Amino acid sequence: MPKYMPEPFRIKVVEPINLISREAREAAIRRAGYNVFALRATDVFVDYLTDSGTGAMSHHQWAAMMEGDESYAGARSYFRLKDAIQDVFGFDEFLPTHQGRAAENILAAVLVKPGMKVPSNMHFDTTDANIRARGGNPVNLVIDEAFDPSCIHPFKGNLDLKKLESFISETGVENIPFGMITITNNAGGGQPVSMENIRMVAEMYHRHGLPFFIDAARFAENAYFIKLREQGYGHKSVREIVKEMFGYSDGFTMSAKKDAIINIGGLLACRDKEVFQKLSNELILREGFVSYGGLAGRDLEVMSVGLYEGMDEVYLSYRLAQTDYLAQSIKQLGMSVIEPTGGHAVYVDAGKLLPHIPAAEFPGQALAVAMYQEGGIRACEIGSVMFAHPDPETGVMVHPRLELVRLAIPRRVYTQSHLDFTVEVLADIAKKSASLKGFRFSYAPPLLRHFTCRFEPIA
Repeated sequence: MPKYMPEPFRIKVVEPINLISREAREAAIRRAGYNVFALRATDVFVDYLTDSGTGAMSHHQWAAMMEGDESYAGARSYFRLKDAIQDVFGFDEFLPTHQGRAAENILAAVLVKPGMKVPSNMHFDTTDANIRARGGNPVNLVIDEAFDPSCIHPFKGNLDLKKLESFISETGVENIPFGMITITNNAGGGQPVSMENIRMVAEMYHRHGLPFFIDAARFAENAYFIKLREQGYGHKSVREIVKEMFGYSDGFTMSAKKDAIINIGGLLACRDKEVFQKLSNELILREGFVSYGGLAGRDLEVMSVGLYEGMDEVYLSYRLAQTDYLAQSIKQLGMSVIEPTGGHAVYVDAGKLLPHIPAAEFPGQALAVAMYQEGGIRACEIGSVMFAHPDPETGVMVHPRLELVRLAIPRRVYTQSHLDFTVEVLADIAKKSASLKGFRFSYAPPLLRHFTCRFEPIA
């Protein structure tokens, strides 16, 4: 077995979890329409559904909650967060939102018009949906190595510069409201983006007069990967690397529920003052006043602390090591995972494990359901349930190139024994993988269908 790095913290408060019986799990997943999002959390034993807002806050963060100023306008908590945003990211103007998708919604509402296309390395689900909801088309231009799970590339999240140049030429800058890049690349296995790639992508966007926005949910993990893997950055601190990354951008959206290690909250920043004013007006309409943006003052305080804790290099070293431990343990079962290991999650190649289940019958969903049935473990399908969509021109269903199941590890929550239990459950599934069956939709909405859809097993 791989060596496990001890947790760099002590457990101060515990929350009971319960492994219900196999019969109870079978009944629960049936009631949920075989959609793990519809399960009651009390029926889940180990929960890898997401690392978004599921982390454990520190004693400093809990103490900061008592400092919350709940004034409607101009609260001191807002200005404390404003100072942190300027210090960490180098942005003078920002808007707090209740979470990342709200920031994406506001950005798309102001800048995206029907027929426009937005390039990125890979858009994740809510970014993709917010662009589509405004009549736009999100376009993924990640390097080809991202689609080979076994390929060892230090920065598989990089945006392909040749693809981007061709895309801009063919689409026309007038049809591109802004360009993006996601760090780390969640849809592609939590893979990092190099500083060189961020810089060159920024240069290309700016050469064509396009504003450059970063999807910054896991900015600290990406910065730590740069420190570990990119020449010339090993001697730099994560804080220095973060400042440089965002120095190339014109704005960013962020779900602070990830690397700021908080339970709710998001950010939207922009350097263009005219655009920022439009974003502010949209925020007031949708979220709240500019100094709280749908959050309580205590949330702003906790975010101010969490932004710094998320960049702590002792914590980041443990974070990446814990994820790698789970990945290497699963690999020893003979299962394929996306390599090298990303920062926040392990991505199991369900398509390879279940080659008898075609993409249209959702092999990732079959594996996710089996994990719950076998061990009360909840994980998230990242494949055709989440990302298959009809081509806007032909109407033909386009499936993603990988059918994955993501085990997103909540921050500072689970210990080695939880991970070892997960591996034991996957070992049992691997022995009978040939007997697993696919699923079909019994209900599915047009956007973000994985959240509320329902399935029925294919006999």
